[in-house]
Amino acid sequence: MTIVLPHGVLFRGGEEGKIRKQLIEQNHIHAVIGLPANIFFGTGIPTIILVLRQKRTNTNVLIVDASKHFLKVGKNNKLQASDIKRIADTVIYRESTAKYSRVVSKATIRENDYSLNIPRYVDASIDAESWDLHATMLGGIPEKEINQLDNYWQAFPALRETLFKQTSSDYSQLKISTNALKHSITQHPQVKAFSQDFLSAFNGFDDYLKSELIAPFIDSEGQQGQSIKININIGQQEAILSQELFTRLDPIALIDKYQAHQLLDNSWQIIAPDLEMLQSEGFAASKQVDPHMVNKKVKGKDTEVQDGWVGHILPFDVVQNTYLKGALHALKQKENRLTEISAEFEAILESLTEEEKEADTIKESNDGFINAAVIKAAKQLRAEIKTNGDFEAESYATKILKVDALILEEKKLKKSVKTDAEALHLQTKATIEALSDEQVHELLERKWISPLLGELGKLPDDLINQLTRKVQHLADKYATTYGDIAKEIHNTEKELGGLIDELEGNAFDRQALAEFQSFLQGE
Repeated sequence: MTIVLPHGVLFRGGEEGKIRKQLIEQNHIHAVIGLPANIFFGTGIPTIILVLRQKRTNTNVLIVDASKHFLKVGKNNKLQASDIKRIADTVIYRESTAKYSRVVSKATIRENDYSLNIPRYVDASIDAESWDLHATMLGGIPEKEINQLDNYWQAFPALRETLFKQTSSDYSQLKISTNALKHSITQHPQVKAFSQDFLSAFNGFDDYLKSELIAPFIDSEGQQGQSIKININIGQQEAILSQELFTRLDPIALIDKYQAHQLLDNSWQIIAPDLEMLQSEGFAASKQVDPHMVNKKVKGKDTEVQDGWVGHILPFDVVQNTYLKGALHALKQKENRLTEISAEFEAILESLTEEEKEADTIKESNDGFINAAVIKAAKQLRAEIKTNGDFEAESYATKILKVDALILEEKKLKKSVKTDAEALHLQTKATIEALSDEQVHELLERKWISPLLGELGKLPDDLINQLTRKVQHLADKYATTYGDIAKEIHNTEKELGGLIDELEGNAFDRQALAEFQSFLQGE
Protein backbone atom coordinates (compact mmCIF):
# COMPACT_ATOMS: atom_id res chain seq x y z
CA MET A 1 0.00 0.00 0.00
CA THR A 2 1.24 3.50 -0.80
CA ILE A 3 -0.02 6.74 0.71
CA VAL A 4 0.92 10.37 0.13
CA LEU A 5 1.44 12.39 3.30
CA PRO A 6 2.93 15.71 4.46
CA HIS A 7 6.63 15.57 5.26
CA GLY A 8 5.97 16.27 8.94
CA VAL A 9 4.62 12.78 9.68
CA LEU A 10 8.19 11.49 9.43
CA PHE A 11 9.44 13.27 12.54
CA ARG A 12 6.57 14.74 14.58
CA GLY A 13 5.99 13.29 18.06
CA GLY A 14 2.78 12.61 19.91
CA GLU A 15 0.35 10.11 18.43
CA GLU A 16 2.09 10.30 15.06
CA GLY A 17 5.37 9.31 16.72
CA LYS A 18 3.74 6.33 18.43
CA ILE A 19 2.19 5.14 15.17
CA ARG A 20 5.50 5.57 13.36
CA LYS A 21 7.36 3.57 16.03
CA GLN A 22 4.85 0.76 15.86
CA LEU A 23 5.03 0.58 12.06
CA ILE A 24 8.83 0.48 12.20
CA GLU A 25 9.01 -2.18 14.93
CA GLN A 26 6.50 -4.35 13.07
CA ASN A 27 8.52 -3.96 9.84
CA HIS A 28 5.61 -2.49 7.89
CA ILE A 29 7.47 0.49 6.37
CA HIS A 30 9.04 -0.66 3.13
CA ALA A 31 10.17 2.72 1.79
CA VAL A 32 9.93 6.46 2.35
CA ILE A 33 10.10 8.66 -0.76
CA GLY A 34 10.54 12.41 -0.47
CA LEU A 35 8.92 14.34 -3.33
CA PRO A 36 9.56 17.87 -4.64
CA ALA A 37 7.46 20.76 -3.38
CA ASN A 38 4.75 22.24 -5.60
CA ILE A 39 3.83 19.07 -7.46
CA PHE A 40 0.25 18.85 -6.22
CA PHE A 41 -2.41 21.37 -7.18
CA GLY A 42 -3.43 23.68 -4.35
CA THR A 43 -0.47 23.11 -2.06
CA GLY A 44 3.20 23.96 -2.22
CA ILE A 45 4.35 21.93 0.79
CA PRO A 46 6.82 19.05 0.35
CA THR A 47 5.15 15.65 0.46
CA ILE A 48 6.27 12.08 0.85
CA ILE A 49 5.14 8.66 -0.34
CA LEU A 50 5.01 6.02 2.37
CA VAL A 51 5.21 2.48 1.01
CA LEU A 52 3.70 0.02 3.50
CA ARG A 53 3.72 -3.77 3.39
CA GLN A 54 2.07 -6.10 5.82
CA LYS A 55 4.54 -8.97 5.51
CA ARG A 56 8.22 -8.28 4.91
CA THR A 57 11.29 -10.51 5.13
CA ASN A 58 13.71 -7.63 5.87
CA THR A 59 13.66 -5.12 8.69
CA ASN A 60 15.39 -2.13 7.07
CA VAL A 61 13.75 0.91 5.47
CA LEU A 62 14.63 2.36 2.10
CA ILE A 63 14.75 6.16 2.23
CA VAL A 64 14.70 8.07 -1.06
CA ASP A 65 15.17 11.82 -1.49
CA ALA A 66 13.68 12.56 -4.93
CA SER A 67 13.04 16.22 -4.07
CA LYS A 68 15.75 17.53 -6.41
CA HIS A 69 14.59 15.62 -9.49
CA PHE A 70 11.82 17.47 -11.31
CA LEU A 71 11.00 19.75 -14.22
CA LYS A 72 9.94 23.34 -13.54
CA VAL A 73 6.68 24.07 -15.38
CA GLY A 74 5.49 27.60 -14.69
CA LYS A 75 5.01 27.96 -10.95
CA ASN A 76 4.73 24.21 -10.40
CA ASN A 77 7.17 21.32 -10.40
CA LYS A 78 6.55 18.20 -12.44
CA LEU A 79 7.95 14.70 -12.16
CA GLN A 80 9.20 13.58 -15.56
CA ALA A 81 9.05 10.00 -16.79
CA SER A 82 12.75 9.59 -15.97
CA ASP A 83 12.18 10.85 -12.41
CA ILE A 84 9.35 8.37 -11.88
CA LYS A 85 11.38 5.47 -13.31
CA ARG A 86 14.38 6.39 -11.16
CA ILE A 87 12.15 6.25 -8.07
CA ALA A 88 10.48 3.00 -9.14
CA ASP A 89 13.78 1.25 -9.92
CA THR A 90 15.31 2.40 -6.64
CA VAL A 91 12.38 1.00 -4.68
CA ILE A 92 12.24 -2.26 -6.65
CA TYR A 93 15.97 -2.98 -6.35
CA ARG A 94 16.40 -1.24 -2.98
CA GLU A 95 19.50 0.61 -4.15
CA SER A 96 21.66 2.92 -2.06
CA THR A 97 22.84 5.83 -4.21
CA ALA A 98 24.89 8.81 -3.05
CA LYS A 99 22.75 11.91 -2.51
CA TYR A 100 19.62 10.03 -3.53
CA SER A 101 18.81 6.92 -1.52
CA ARG A 102 19.93 4.77 1.39
CA VAL A 103 18.83 1.50 2.96
CA VAL A 104 18.69 2.21 6.72
CA SER A 105 18.73 -0.49 9.37
CA LYS A 106 16.13 -0.63 12.11
CA ALA A 107 18.90 -0.20 14.68
CA THR A 108 19.95 3.11 13.10
CA ILE A 109 16.35 4.33 13.09
CA ARG A 110 16.04 3.41 16.77
CA GLU A 111 19.18 5.41 17.50
CA ASN A 112 17.44 8.40 15.90
CA ASP A 113 14.41 7.97 18.16
CA TYR A 114 12.33 6.52 15.28
CA SER A 115 12.59 9.70 13.25
CA LEU A 116 12.38 9.09 9.51
CA ASN A 117 13.24 12.68 8.61
CA ILE A 118 14.89 12.19 5.23
CA PRO A 119 17.86 14.61 5.64
CA ARG A 120 19.00 12.57 8.68
CA TYR A 121 19.81 9.69 6.36
CA VAL A 122 20.20 11.09 2.84
CA ASP A 123 22.06 14.33 2.13
CA ALA A 124 20.77 15.46 -1.27
CA SER A 125 21.98 19.05 -0.89
CA ILE A 126 24.17 20.54 -3.59
CA ASP A 127 27.71 21.11 -2.36
CA ALA A 128 28.53 24.80 -2.13
CA GLU A 129 31.62 25.84 -4.05
CA SER A 130 34.66 26.35 -1.84
CA TRP A 131 37.86 28.28 -2.46
CA ASP A 132 41.29 27.05 -1.46
CA LEU A 133 43.20 29.85 0.33
CA HIS A 134 46.66 28.54 -0.59
CA ALA A 135 45.77 28.26 -4.30
CA THR A 136 44.10 31.67 -4.25
CA MET A 137 47.24 33.27 -2.86
CA LEU A 138 49.97 31.25 -4.57
CA GLY A 139 48.34 29.51 -7.52
CA GLY A 140 47.91 25.86 -8.43
CA ILE A 141 44.80 23.67 -8.51
CA PRO A 142 43.92 21.76 -5.31
CA GLU A 143 44.04 17.99 -5.69
CA LYS A 144 40.89 17.69 -3.58
CA GLU A 145 38.96 19.68 -6.18
CA ILE A 146 40.38 17.62 -9.04
CA ASN A 147 39.33 14.52 -7.09
CA GLN A 148 35.73 15.76 -7.13
CA LEU A 149 35.74 14.74 -10.79
CA ASP A 150 36.73 11.20 -9.83
CA ASN A 151 33.84 9.59 -11.73
CA TYR A 152 35.42 10.95 -14.93
CA TRP A 153 38.95 9.89 -13.95
CA GLN A 154 37.77 6.35 -13.26
CA ALA A 155 36.51 6.21 -16.83
CA PHE A 156 39.51 8.09 -18.30
CA PRO A 157 42.46 7.43 -15.90
CA ALA A 158 45.13 8.46 -18.41
CA LEU A 159 43.33 11.70 -19.22
CA ARG A 160 44.01 13.08 -15.77
CA GLU A 161 47.74 12.57 -16.27
CA THR A 162 47.50 14.26 -19.68
CA LEU A 163 45.78 17.33 -18.26
CA PHE A 164 47.41 17.83 -14.84
CA LYS A 165 50.94 17.82 -13.44
CA GLN A 166 51.19 17.37 -9.68
CA THR A 167 53.47 20.01 -8.14
CA SER A 168 53.11 18.83 -4.54
CA SER A 169 51.12 16.30 -2.56
CA ASP A 170 48.13 18.67 -2.46
CA TYR A 171 48.36 20.81 -5.61
CA SER A 172 48.66 20.41 -9.38
CA GLN A 173 48.81 22.64 -12.41
CA LEU A 174 47.35 22.38 -15.90
CA LYS A 175 49.91 20.93 -18.32
CA ILE A 176 48.35 22.51 -21.39
CA SER A 177 46.98 25.92 -22.30
CA THR A 178 43.28 26.46 -21.72
CA ASN A 179 42.92 27.18 -25.45
CA ALA A 180 43.99 23.60 -26.17
CA LEU A 181 41.86 22.08 -23.43
CA LYS A 182 38.84 21.06 -25.51
CA HIS A 183 40.98 19.53 -28.23
CA SER A 184 43.12 17.64 -25.71
CA ILE A 185 40.05 16.12 -24.07
CA THR A 186 38.01 15.28 -27.17
CA GLN A 187 41.00 13.80 -29.00
CA HIS A 188 42.35 11.79 -26.07
CA PRO A 189 42.48 8.06 -26.96
CA GLN A 190 40.41 7.02 -23.93
CA VAL A 191 37.74 9.63 -24.66
CA LYS A 192 37.59 8.62 -28.33
CA ALA A 193 37.34 4.97 -27.25
CA PHE A 194 34.45 5.93 -24.95
CA SER A 195 32.56 7.49 -27.85
CA GLN A 196 33.28 4.45 -30.00
CA ASP A 197 32.10 2.08 -27.25
CA PHE A 198 28.83 4.04 -27.12
CA LEU A 199 28.38 3.71 -30.88
CA SER A 200 29.15 -0.01 -30.70
CA ALA A 201 26.65 -0.50 -27.88
CA PHE A 202 23.92 0.99 -30.07
CA ASN A 203 24.95 -0.80 -33.22
CA GLY A 204 21.76 -2.30 -34.62
CA PHE A 205 19.50 -0.38 -32.26
CA ASP A 206 17.75 1.18 -35.24
CA ASP A 207 16.99 -2.30 -36.62
CA TYR A 208 15.71 -3.36 -33.20
CA LEU A 209 13.36 -0.37 -33.04
CA LYS A 210 12.11 -1.08 -36.55
CA SER A 211 11.45 -4.70 -35.63
CA GLU A 212 9.47 -3.63 -32.56
CA LEU A 213 7.55 -0.69 -34.02
CA ILE A 214 7.36 -1.06 -37.80
CA ALA A 215 7.76 -4.75 -38.61
CA PRO A 216 4.37 -5.59 -37.02
CA PHE A 217 2.77 -3.76 -39.94
CA ILE A 218 4.01 -6.50 -42.27
CA ASP A 219 2.56 -10.01 -41.88
CA SER A 220 4.56 -13.21 -42.07
CA GLU A 221 3.91 -13.59 -45.79
CA GLY A 222 5.03 -10.04 -46.53
CA GLN A 223 1.55 -8.87 -47.43
CA GLN A 224 0.95 -5.28 -46.39
CA GLY A 225 -2.05 -3.03 -46.10
CA GLN A 226 -5.03 -2.03 -44.07
CA SER A 227 -6.26 -5.60 -43.55
CA ILE A 228 -3.28 -6.42 -41.33
CA LYS A 229 -4.09 -6.84 -37.66
CA ILE A 230 -1.39 -4.95 -35.79
CA ASN A 231 -0.38 -6.62 -32.55
CA ILE A 232 1.59 -4.17 -30.41
CA ASN A 233 0.85 -3.88 -26.71
CA ILE A 234 1.15 -0.12 -26.50
CA GLY A 235 0.79 -0.10 -22.71
CA GLN A 236 3.86 -2.31 -22.26
CA GLN A 237 5.93 -1.43 -25.30
CA GLU A 238 7.73 1.57 -23.79
CA ALA A 239 8.92 -0.54 -20.85
CA ILE A 240 10.24 -3.16 -23.30
CA LEU A 241 12.15 -0.53 -25.26
CA SER A 242 13.47 1.03 -22.05
CA GLN A 243 14.81 -2.32 -20.86
CA GLU A 244 16.64 -2.77 -24.16
CA LEU A 245 18.01 0.76 -23.82
CA PHE A 246 19.27 0.07 -20.30
CA THR A 247 20.85 -3.23 -21.36
CA ARG A 248 22.84 -1.47 -24.07
CA LEU A 249 23.91 1.30 -21.65
CA ASP A 250 24.96 -1.05 -18.81
CA PRO A 251 28.61 -1.39 -19.94
CA ILE A 252 28.93 2.34 -20.76
CA ALA A 253 30.37 4.39 -17.90
CA LEU A 254 29.16 7.88 -16.99
CA ILE A 255 26.04 8.01 -19.20
CA ASP A 256 22.92 8.56 -17.07
CA LYS A 257 20.53 5.83 -18.19
CA TYR A 258 17.59 7.78 -16.82
CA GLN A 259 18.47 10.73 -19.04
CA ALA A 260 18.38 8.29 -21.95
CA HIS A 261 15.03 6.98 -20.72
CA GLN A 262 13.66 10.53 -20.76
CA LEU A 263 14.70 10.87 -24.39
CA LEU A 264 12.87 7.64 -25.13
CA ASP A 265 9.77 8.85 -23.31
CA ASN A 266 9.83 12.15 -25.20
CA SER A 267 9.73 10.19 -28.44
CA TRP A 268 7.13 7.81 -27.06
CA GLN A 269 4.72 10.70 -26.56
CA ILE A 270 4.70 10.99 -30.37
CA ILE A 271 4.87 7.28 -31.21
CA ALA A 272 2.14 6.00 -28.88
CA PRO A 273 -0.75 8.12 -30.28
CA ASP A 274 0.26 7.12 -33.82
CA LEU A 275 0.25 3.44 -32.88
CA GLU A 276 -3.17 3.78 -31.29
CA MET A 277 -4.59 5.36 -34.45
CA LEU A 278 -3.00 2.74 -36.70
CA GLN A 279 -4.33 -0.09 -34.55
CA SER A 280 -7.84 1.32 -34.24
CA GLU A 281 -8.25 2.84 -37.73
CA GLY A 282 -6.10 0.51 -39.82
CA PHE A 283 -2.95 1.00 -41.84
CA ALA A 284 -4.78 3.17 -44.39
CA ALA A 285 -4.87 5.95 -41.77
CA SER A 286 -1.18 6.55 -42.50
CA LYS A 287 -2.12 7.75 -46.01
CA GLN A 288 -4.85 10.08 -44.83
CA VAL A 289 -4.84 13.87 -44.67
CA ASP A 290 -7.27 15.94 -42.63
CA PRO A 291 -8.53 19.52 -42.98
CA HIS A 292 -6.43 21.88 -40.87
CA MET A 293 -8.99 23.82 -38.89
CA VAL A 294 -8.10 27.13 -37.25
CA ASN A 295 -9.98 29.93 -35.53
CA LYS A 296 -10.15 33.19 -37.45
CA LYS A 297 -12.11 36.40 -37.24
CA VAL A 298 -14.88 36.32 -39.84
CA LYS A 299 -17.07 39.43 -39.88
CA GLY A 300 -15.91 40.18 -36.33
CA LYS A 301 -16.72 36.71 -34.98
CA ASP A 302 -14.40 33.85 -34.03
CA THR A 303 -15.08 31.19 -36.64
CA GLU A 304 -13.46 27.82 -37.28
CA VAL A 305 -12.29 27.67 -40.88
CA GLN A 306 -10.09 25.37 -42.91
CA ASP A 307 -6.51 26.50 -43.46
CA GLY A 308 -4.98 23.86 -45.71
CA TRP A 309 -4.36 20.24 -44.80
CA VAL A 310 -2.45 18.25 -42.21
CA GLY A 311 -1.28 14.65 -42.23
CA HIS A 312 -3.44 12.39 -40.11
CA ILE A 313 -0.27 10.60 -38.98
CA LEU A 314 2.58 11.63 -41.28
CA PRO A 315 3.80 15.24 -40.86
CA PHE A 316 4.06 17.33 -44.00
CA ASP A 317 7.64 18.40 -43.22
CA VAL A 318 8.84 14.79 -42.96
CA VAL A 319 7.23 13.94 -46.31
CA GLN A 320 8.72 17.04 -47.95
CA ASN A 321 12.22 16.36 -46.63
CA THR A 322 12.00 12.79 -47.91
CA TYR A 323 10.22 12.90 -51.26
CA LEU A 324 9.90 16.57 -52.25
CA LYS A 325 13.40 17.85 -51.55
CA GLY A 326 13.76 19.73 -54.83
CA ALA A 327 10.62 21.83 -54.45
CA LEU A 328 11.33 22.36 -50.76
CA HIS A 329 14.92 23.49 -51.46
CA ALA A 330 13.77 25.94 -54.15
CA LEU A 331 11.21 27.42 -51.74
CA LYS A 332 13.81 27.71 -48.96
CA GLN A 333 16.19 29.56 -51.29
CA LYS A 334 13.52 32.15 -52.05
CA GLU A 335 12.69 32.52 -48.35
CA ASN A 336 16.40 32.95 -47.58
CA ARG A 337 16.64 35.64 -50.26
CA LEU A 338 13.77 37.49 -48.58
CA THR A 339 15.75 37.41 -45.35
CA GLU A 340 18.80 38.75 -47.17
CA ILE A 341 16.74 41.59 -48.64
CA SER A 342 15.59 42.61 -45.16
CA ALA A 343 19.23 42.69 -44.05
CA GLU A 344 20.16 44.82 -47.06
CA PHE A 345 17.39 47.29 -46.23
CA GLU A 346 18.82 47.63 -42.72
CA ALA A 347 22.39 48.04 -43.97
CA ILE A 348 21.42 50.81 -46.38
CA LEU A 349 19.38 52.55 -43.69
CA GLU A 350 22.32 52.46 -41.28
CA SER A 351 24.63 53.91 -43.94
CA LEU A 352 22.52 57.08 -44.28
CA THR A 353 23.59 60.27 -42.57
CA GLU A 354 21.33 61.91 -40.02
CA GLU A 355 20.49 64.59 -42.59
CA GLU A 356 19.58 61.98 -45.22
CA LYS A 357 17.29 60.25 -42.71
CA GLU A 358 15.20 63.41 -42.66
CA ALA A 359 14.11 62.76 -46.26
CA ASP A 360 10.51 61.90 -47.16
CA THR A 361 11.56 58.35 -48.09
CA ILE A 362 12.37 57.46 -44.46
CA LYS A 363 9.80 56.70 -41.76
CA GLU A 364 9.58 59.21 -38.90
CA SER A 365 10.79 56.47 -36.53
CA ASN A 366 13.94 56.12 -38.71
CA ASP A 367 13.55 52.32 -38.64
CA GLY A 368 12.55 51.74 -42.26
CA PHE A 369 11.73 53.07 -45.70
CA ILE A 370 8.36 54.32 -46.98
CA ASN A 371 7.91 52.16 -50.07
CA ALA A 372 5.59 54.48 -51.98
CA ALA A 373 7.88 57.46 -51.39
CA VAL A 374 10.96 55.46 -52.45
CA ILE A 375 9.27 54.32 -55.68
CA LYS A 376 8.26 57.92 -56.49
CA ALA A 377 11.74 59.28 -55.71
CA ALA A 378 13.43 56.53 -57.75
CA LYS A 379 11.29 57.37 -60.76
CA GLN A 380 12.45 60.99 -60.60
CA LEU A 381 16.08 59.91 -60.09
CA ARG A 382 16.04 57.65 -63.15
CA ALA A 383 14.77 60.61 -65.19
CA GLU A 384 17.72 62.68 -63.93
CA ILE A 385 20.14 59.90 -64.92
CA LYS A 386 18.90 60.10 -68.51
CA THR A 387 19.70 63.81 -68.48
CA ASN A 388 22.81 64.06 -66.32
CA GLY A 389 24.23 60.54 -66.15
CA ASP A 390 24.76 58.17 -63.19
CA PHE A 391 25.08 59.36 -59.59
CA GLU A 392 28.15 58.75 -57.40
CA ALA A 393 28.38 55.21 -56.02
CA GLU A 394 27.82 56.09 -52.35
CA SER A 395 25.39 58.95 -52.87
CA TYR A 396 21.95 59.13 -51.34
CA ALA A 397 20.40 58.89 -54.81
CA THR A 398 22.26 55.64 -55.60
CA LYS A 399 21.12 54.13 -52.31
CA ILE A 400 17.47 55.06 -52.97
CA LEU A 401 17.69 53.45 -56.40
CA LYS A 402 19.08 50.31 -54.75
CA VAL A 403 16.22 50.31 -52.23
CA ASP A 404 13.72 50.72 -55.10
CA ALA A 405 15.18 47.67 -56.84
CA LEU A 406 15.02 45.66 -53.61
CA ILE A 407 11.39 46.67 -53.05
CA LEU A 408 10.48 45.38 -56.51
CA GLU A 409 12.46 42.16 -56.00
CA GLU A 410 10.87 41.64 -52.58
CA LYS A 411 7.37 42.13 -53.97
CA LYS A 412 7.91 39.58 -56.73
CA LEU A 413 9.57 37.11 -54.34
CA LYS A 414 6.78 37.30 -51.80
CA LYS A 415 4.21 36.53 -54.48
CA SER A 416 6.35 33.68 -55.78
CA VAL A 417 6.94 32.26 -52.29
CA LYS A 418 3.21 32.27 -51.59
CA THR A 419 2.44 30.51 -54.87
CA ASP A 420 5.21 27.94 -54.43
CA ALA A 421 4.27 27.27 -50.80
CA GLU A 422 0.66 26.61 -51.76
CA ALA A 423 1.76 24.34 -54.62
CA LEU A 424 4.14 22.41 -52.34
CA HIS A 425 1.41 22.06 -49.75
CA LEU A 426 -0.99 20.51 -52.25
CA GLN A 427 1.78 18.38 -53.73
CA THR A 428 2.53 17.04 -50.23
CA LYS A 429 -1.14 16.19 -49.73
CA ALA A 430 -1.21 14.29 -53.01
CA THR A 431 2.07 12.53 -52.16
CA ILE A 432 0.75 11.25 -48.82
CA GLU A 433 -2.45 9.96 -50.40
CA ALA A 434 -0.45 8.08 -53.06
CA LEU A 435 2.22 6.57 -50.80
CA SER A 436 3.11 2.90 -51.07
CA ASP A 437 3.25 0.79 -47.92
CA GLU A 438 7.07 0.69 -48.14
CA GLN A 439 7.18 4.49 -48.31
CA VAL A 440 4.96 4.73 -45.23
CA HIS A 441 7.38 2.46 -43.37
CA GLU A 442 10.27 4.74 -44.34
CA LEU A 443 8.40 7.84 -43.22
CA LEU A 444 7.38 6.26 -39.91
CA GLU A 445 11.04 5.44 -39.34
CA ARG A 446 11.97 9.07 -40.01
CA LYS A 447 9.24 10.32 -37.67
CA TRP A 448 9.62 7.81 -34.82
CA ILE A 449 13.13 6.39 -34.85
CA SER A 450 15.54 8.86 -36.46
CA PRO A 451 14.89 11.71 -33.98
CA LEU A 452 15.38 9.37 -31.00
CA LEU A 453 18.63 8.00 -32.40
CA GLY A 454 19.81 11.55 -33.03
CA GLU A 455 19.13 12.61 -29.43
CA LEU A 456 20.75 9.48 -27.99
CA GLY A 457 23.79 10.05 -30.19
CA LYS A 458 24.38 13.43 -28.53
CA LEU A 459 24.81 11.92 -25.04
CA PRO A 460 28.56 11.16 -25.28
CA ASP A 461 29.36 14.61 -26.69
CA ASP A 462 27.22 16.29 -24.03
CA LEU A 463 29.08 14.41 -21.30
CA ILE A 464 32.51 15.22 -22.75
CA ASN A 465 31.54 18.88 -23.08
CA GLN A 466 30.42 18.84 -19.46
CA LEU A 467 33.82 17.49 -18.37
CA THR A 468 35.57 20.14 -20.48
CA ARG A 469 33.56 22.91 -18.79
CA LYS A 470 34.38 21.56 -15.33
CA VAL A 471 38.13 21.36 -16.03
CA GLN A 472 38.02 24.82 -17.64
CA HIS A 473 36.31 26.17 -14.52
CA LEU A 474 39.05 24.73 -12.28
CA ALA A 475 41.76 26.24 -14.47
CA ASP A 476 40.08 29.66 -14.56
CA LYS A 477 39.25 29.60 -10.86
CA TYR A 478 42.87 29.73 -9.71
CA ALA A 479 44.47 31.22 -12.84
CA THR A 480 44.92 34.65 -11.22
CA THR A 481 46.43 34.76 -7.73
CA TYR A 482 46.19 37.51 -5.15
CA GLY A 483 49.85 38.29 -5.88
CA ASP A 484 49.02 38.86 -9.55
CA ILE A 485 46.24 41.25 -8.61
CA ALA A 486 48.44 43.12 -6.10
CA LYS A 487 51.20 43.48 -8.69
CA GLU A 488 48.74 44.78 -11.28
CA ILE A 489 47.39 47.33 -8.78
CA HIS A 490 50.94 48.44 -7.92
CA ASN A 491 51.88 48.90 -11.58
CA THR A 492 48.69 50.82 -12.26
CA GLU A 493 49.29 53.12 -9.30
CA LYS A 494 52.86 53.71 -10.47
CA GLU A 495 51.70 54.53 -13.99
CA LEU A 496 49.00 56.85 -12.65
CA GLY A 497 51.56 58.60 -10.44
CA GLY A 498 53.74 59.29 -13.47
CA LEU A 499 50.81 60.77 -15.36
CA ILE A 500 50.04 63.11 -12.44
CA ASP A 501 53.55 64.61 -12.74
CA GLU A 502 52.67 65.76 -16.25
CA LEU A 503 49.50 67.58 -15.18
CA GLU A 504 49.43 71.36 -14.80
CA GLY A 505 47.23 73.65 -12.74
CA ASN A 506 47.11 76.44 -10.17
CA ALA A 507 48.54 76.21 -6.66
CA PHE A 508 45.41 74.56 -5.27
CA ASP A 509 45.36 71.98 -8.07
CA ARG A 510 49.05 71.14 -7.49
CA GLN A 511 48.43 70.78 -3.77
CA ALA A 512 45.54 68.37 -4.40
CA LEU A 513 47.57 66.34 -6.89
CA ALA A 514 50.46 66.08 -4.44
CA GLU A 515 48.07 64.75 -1.80
CA PHE A 516 46.71 62.20 -4.28
CA GLN A 517 50.29 61.06 -5.11
CA SER A 518 51.00 60.61 -1.41
CA PHE A 519 47.86 58.47 -1.17
CA LEU A 520 48.98 56.29 -4.10
CA GLN A 521 52.43 55.86 -2.53
CA GLY A 522 50.90 54.92 0.80
CA GLU A 523 52.47 57.82 2.65
